[in-house]
Amino acid sequence: MKYLLLLLAWPVLGQKSVLDDYIATAFQQNITLQQKNIQVEKAMIALKSAQSLYQPTVAFQGGYQSGQGGRSIAFPVGDLLNPVYSTLNALTKSTAFPQIANVETNFFPRDFYDVKVQTSMPLYNKDISYNKQIQEQSISLQREDASLYKRELVKQIKTAYFQYLLSLGLQKVYENALNLAIEGKKVNEKLLANGKGLPAYLLRSDSEIANIQAQMADASKQSQAAQMYFNFLLNRELRADIRIDFEVEKALNAAYNVTPGAREELSLLSKSIGLQETVLKMNESFYLPKVSGFLSLGSQSTIYDINAKSAYYFLGLQMDIPIFTGKRNLYKIKQSQLDIASARNTLDLSAKQFTMATEIAQKNVQSSLVSFQASTKSFEAASAYLRLIEKGYKEGVSTYLETVDARNQWMNATINYQLKQFNVLIAAAAYEREAASYPL
Repeated sequence: MKYLLLLLAWPVLGQKSVLDDYIATAFQQNITLQQKNIQVEKAMIALKSAQSLYQPTVAFQGGYQSGQGGRSIAFPVGDLLNPVYSTLNALTKSTAFPQIANVETNFFPRDFYDVKVQTSMPLYNKDISYNKQIQEQSISLQREDASLYKRELVKQIKTAYFQYLLSLGLQKVYENALNLAIEGKKVNEKLLANGKGLPAYLLRSDSEIANIQAQMADASKQSQAAQMYFNFLLNRELRADIRIDFEVEKALNAAYNVTPGAREELSLLSKSIGLQETVLKMNESFYLPKVSGFLSLGSQSTIYDINAKSAYYFLGLQMDIPIFTGKRNLYKIKQSQLDIASARNTLDLSAKQFTMATEIAQKNVQSSLVSFQASTKSFEAASAYLRLIEKGYKEGVSTYLETVDARNQWMNATINYQLKQFNVLIAAAAYEREAASYPL
């Protein structure tokens, strides 16, 4: 009954365990999580960039132009004014009005410069406001995505750690079984020396020892693989030592009331819908005017004629109102509406799927607990049976084949006990993941 309490609870232990320390290390060092954090930082920079659009833009601009030849335009000022000047000279009987020549001017300016400081600033533009909201929502999405990966990472780390402990436990089982087999061989050698044993028993002992050694080698490979994968998740050296001072019994007997947390997947979908709704609002505001202003302060003249009169200012307003765009804006609005409808359906379906997954994970914990309880009884019975048979064999009551069978039963029961024990912890980690109960 005490194990069934785990159905209602599988958070962390009351005090931080070595596993919690490893999880905290992974939160700092895991490469994928670091990439997620970089994406959050990029989203924050994008928000600052969007906010800067409200501020004026100031730029210095300068230009110099000079040319000769090409097209020209003639001004017949001489033809127009010389007759007038002649008449005036005749009336005044003087030469006060000299004759002037016609003027021909090229289009190209000669030694002309224009330098200015130009300032422009948006005065009314709803797109900037909506863009800022979108960037703020993007930051929230990136953070939620990082939390989602943390949640999955916790499960992977716990599962990898339990598998590593399991591999060590199996190695210990095979080691004990090997010691028993070696001890059995020694007993057979003594019995054979005293004329009570059979040579076939020694061959059977050698075969048993070789079989266990092969299983030990396989368990060692599995342990190394589990060690490397666990260290990979923590972004550590693959052969780094792993602390094994984890209180398995305390974990199995832990009983805490758990209030399932909010799943990051659902929050991510909800926030994604909010972002799409902002995009829809921005698309719907296409008819609103965009107003901006500008001011230029500068100087322009020829290089040889720089004076106070060459300074100038130039300011103005600019308005942009769309009239016809081939209904492209209306199509964008319709697409946004369909995207929102699809996202809401996905949210509703995902909520039901996650509820089902949580209940299945809970039942898996219950099933693994029942199996563990059964394996515990089988292990205790096999251990007691092995002690009786070995004692009887030494006393000549039991046969050697009964001893071998008892050892095999004990080894299989012990292996099954180890498997079922850690299956409970692995199933509990999966339930914890589905319930989103581990504090991030």
